[in-house]
Amino acid sequence: MEIIDFLTQKVPLFIGFPLDTLKEIIDASTVTSFEPNEAVIEFGETGRFLGVLLEGEAELSIADNTGERHRIDILKEGSIFGETSLMTGDRTIADVIGITRCTALIIPERVFSSIIISHPPAVTILSRSISGRMKEYSLGDKNVDIVASFVKKDIDPYGLRLQSSKPMKLLVINCGSSSLKYFLFDTADEKKNAEGKVERIGEDGTEHTYIAMGKKIKKILPTGSHKEALDAMIEELTAEYTGVIRLLDEITAVGHRVVHGGDKFINSIKITPNIIENIEKISDLAPLHNPINILGIRELQKLFPDIPHIAVFDTSFHHTLPPYAYLYGIPYKYFEEQKIRRYGFHGTSHFYVALKAAEYMKKPFNALEIITCHLGNGASICAVDHGRSVDTSMGLTPTEGLIMGTRCGNIDPAILVRIMRTENMSYDGLDALINRESGLKGISGISNDMREIQEAAEKGNHRAILATKTFAYQIRKYIGSYMAAMGGLDVLVFTGGIGEKSSWVRSLACQGLNCMGIIIDEKINKEGMGDKEVLEISAPHSQIKVFAIATNEARMIARETLRVLNTENLSKLITTQEEKPIPVEVSAHHIHLSREHVDALFGKGYQLTIMAELSQPGQFACNETVNLIGPKGTVNRVRVLGPERKQTQIEIAMTEQFKLGVQPPIRQSGDIEGTPGITIEGPAGTITIDKGVICALRHIHMSTEEALQYGLSDKDVVRVRIDGDRELIYGDVLIRVNPDYRLAMHIDTDEANAANIKTGMQGFIEGIQSKGLKG
Repeated sequence: MEIIDFLTQKVPLFIGFPLDTLKEIIDASTVTSFEPNEAVIEFGETGRFLGVLLEGEAELSIADNTGERHRIDILKEGSIFGETSLMTGDRTIADVIGITRCTALIIPERVFSSIIISHPPAVTILSRSISGRMKEYSLGDKNVDIVASFVKKDIDPYGLRLQSSKPMKLLVINCGSSSLKYFLFDTADEKKNAEGKVERIGEDGTEHTYIAMGKKIKKILPTGSHKEALDAMIEELTAEYTGVIRLLDEITAVGHRVVHGGDKFINSIKITPNIIENIEKISDLAPLHNPINILGIRELQKLFPDIPHIAVFDTSFHHTLPPYAYLYGIPYKYFEEQKIRRYGFHGTSHFYVALKAAEYMKKPFNALEIITCHLGNGASICAVDHGRSVDTSMGLTPTEGLIMGTRCGNIDPAILVRIMRTENMSYDGLDALINRESGLKGISGISNDMREIQEAAEKGNHRAILATKTFAYQIRKYIGSYMAAMGGLDVLVFTGGIGEKSSWVRSLACQGLNCMGIIIDEKINKEGMGDKEVLEISAPHSQIKVFAIATNEARMIARETLRVLNTENLSKLITTQEEKPIPVEVSAHHIHLSREHVDALFGKGYQLTIMAELSQPGQFACNETVNLIGPKGTVNRVRVLGPERKQTQIEIAMTEQFKLGVQPPIRQSGDIEGTPGITIEGPAGTITIDKGVICALRHIHMSTEEALQYGLSDKDVVRVRIDGDRELIYGDVLIRVNPDYRLAMHIDTDEANAANIKTGMQGFIEGIQSKGLKG
């Protein structure tokens, strides 16, 4: 039988495709064979193709942690395989192994993405097929949870490896006013990575350093512009003996560091003329950085006009700061009209080392409270609460926060007024003072380089000692304040040039923090990192883990570039579907109770009674209510939801926190570590819990089938448009997937009131913000 006849008669996925489209698919595909016990797909691979079994039998199976293999399904002629990872962007969760000799049609990922998922009936068939398979076999033989096994065995749950469905070469560009840093990442073989930097651009003595293939090359270049620096980069990358590419068209995509994204760019994004125009519009927020970043983008677009260019913003990681953390105490009109607020910087570094710490500890990233200290010539500190940046020391500009190499950091603003008045100083003069003559350089009178200051301090120079002590003291203050802001701490990380290399600064910064459970091993700390990526310096009896971690902002930019390329395919999947409405439900305050607390509040052995079934199967509103008693006030008649849970949890709206006098974080349901407690009053008694009050992260419940139709997975984050009198697009909407869920978006009463949204209205997914971490 001809392959085209086989597809139309035996493979439901292809029934309805035009014959010329099927011929195009077949022409772009290959036929391959595999033997009994030979794996054509292995666990943990990125999705590279869709397979159609033409002859033979194969098994879909997975090995558990003991090595025992569990068969999930038998694939026969006409079966498809490899579709799950292509639809979700995740790695494969099972092996496909021949039982007999098999022949298969291998359809490449690019054909799947460009042709098959553009056919809506095919997407419906794929999603139903995958959903049915996962639901029927989710427990496999001997009650083995396949999905749990996948998470436990995931070779890269934190997403720090650069993996792609096909080999890619990613160029990362960091363009400064007088420098160019570049990195080339080869996803097929990272031994072929390369990096370089050109310094003193536009000045005499321009120096180019290039590292690749185990060699380091230094050259002095003629005085020139950024264009000449980029020409020098290309010359080295394509050099005969030390180059890692031969032709420019080997480059797959270019990732660009952009310092300031303002409030327009909360995620990395594919660059278009409109994006460049919008970056230019906010360049007044970073006049020394954004214009030169745009110059680099335009020059690289000339060199690589036919490939994607991705903008990765320093500020994006901090877009989750709550208003009370980013607003300044000045008239509100300056925020509304001029967008004056805290934005934060070094986001790619803070994100990377926080992920790296979670990876090292083998703990879920979104279960940890982390403080990251990026200490270099520019320095900032960040509070990362359960995977979200909730505060950071830099502000509207990189001048705020810690004293730095040449920046003053936090200062009484009246001092600046006084200096301008008494010294008749111009605005430019003041800018130079606070950004180029202050900080460590200003206090020490020696240098902005901590190595030179430390050398002088060791010789007894008083101002050098004072500069170092002041720097370390400010770090300690931020650590203490951020620990209080998050209500706890699991991990403290030092990174950046000073954070990684100065054991003295790390020691001074941690001294006196034993009262907070931070104790370092001075011997290990003094020995230093050497070639290690991660050095644990906390003492064995320290309650808080303390690390020095080598940052890698270039890898994060490459990672973000890959993420945008991957989500672009998934976004295309969304746009090919007819807009499928998502029912919106407004969730008022409520409480979930444990068995212990049901007994305490309503009497021993009391059984909750059902008032009404909720939209999610098995969940119901109870007739029972309780009163919440906070330090400041009371909220009465809070509805109990059933069934009982392992831990008591209370979900309130933001406005109710002021009435009660508590400050709950925004969390997904079930994530209550480090949250405030409250007193609960019932008809049979009163209890006080030490944790459990949250403001719920807005989210969408989806069945497995519904998630697959959009190429979404559990813990993905999307943007949702809700139509109505005041159309609004909500970002940071968490996807929660379970085979038994029913489609519904949940927002709280505050979020609903902001746009006059009522239960029963409809939302529509606009795009994907990020893919969920398995860690």
